[in-house]
Amino acid sequence: MGKIKLIENSSEIGAGTRGSSLGLAALKVADFNLGTGFFKKNKDAFVVKNENDSLHKPSPFLKAKYIDQIFHVCENISTQVNNAFQKNSFPILLSGDHSSAIGTISGIKAANPSARIGVIWIDAHADLHTPFTTPSGNVHGMSLMAALNFDNLERRIHEIDHATQQQWDKIKKMGNIYPKITTDDIVFIGLRSSEDPEDYFIIENNIKRIGVEEVRRRGYEKISFEVLEYLDACDLIYVSFDVDSLDCDLISYGTGTPVPNGLTEQEAGGLINGFLISKKTACFEVVEINPCLDNKQNKMAETALRILDRASSIIEKRG
Repeated sequence: MGKIKLIENSSEIGAGTRGSSLGLAALKVADFNLGTGFFKKNKDAFVVKNENDSLHKPSPFLKAKYIDQIFHVCENISTQVNNAFQKNSFPILLSGDHSSAIGTISGIKAANPSARIGVIWIDAHADLHTPFTTPSGNVHGMSLMAALNFDNLERRIHEIDHATQQQWDKIKKMGNIYPKITTDDIVFIGLRSSEDPEDYFIIENNIKRIGVEEVRRRGYEKISFEVLEYLDACDLIYVSFDVDSLDCDLISYGTGTPVPNGLTEQEAGGLINGFLISKKTACFEVVEINPCLDNKQNKMAETALRILDRASSIIEKRG
């Protein structure tokens, strides 16, 4: 793939805590203060129109809040990711909340309908809920299940109304290709906060998960090599990096759902760099930076920017 195509998405309507819409601005402040020049090098960015104004009114979909607006945002993301592939560019997405991944995966699949897509999910959370299992109604916790086209009815904890079912079916079938990924082609890294319905689904489908302690014990170089080997049958790989995978006590609480005992900057960055060396890795996304919650000024954004800048250098060297 050729040059990087930056896609900026400040939508936060899939999250339960406000502030991730400012994550992109926080990255730009970090870029200025650290002098990395990342945004100057990648100034031809596409800005996705957000629908954050919808937050001023309650969503009628209590088990999938703002899912109608999220569909429109994700459809736009999908179009831009598809366009990047058509131009032989490498899409890097800087997003607010993690519901964006629905659009990102949809765009990869739209551009490569026959491709087998591997997903490396670096996140403290599994995001394997559905409207039937969600404890919060926040769609950023449903991204992978939408891409998988699953409902997990075996572990349903409530019913949903017809209107919500229609919206859920619509977002699962975005782009008229579904499912877009399979459980065989997902790898969780850093997962340490999940609920019973998600745990059930992971065990039932034998989804690969690698904990923080395993990364620390065995080393990120070996882990990244083995993950790529595990996904060898895939044609393309998408790396999704939620900053809550990082250790909030060591780094910062500047994310919507911080979880202790996470990855260090070196571990997360080392893993990502290892994945990006492979030319099968065709898309990278960074999500859930929330400067409103940062207890160390702008440290989360600064940490993410250093990881992002090093990652972009590897992509550029690949040619």
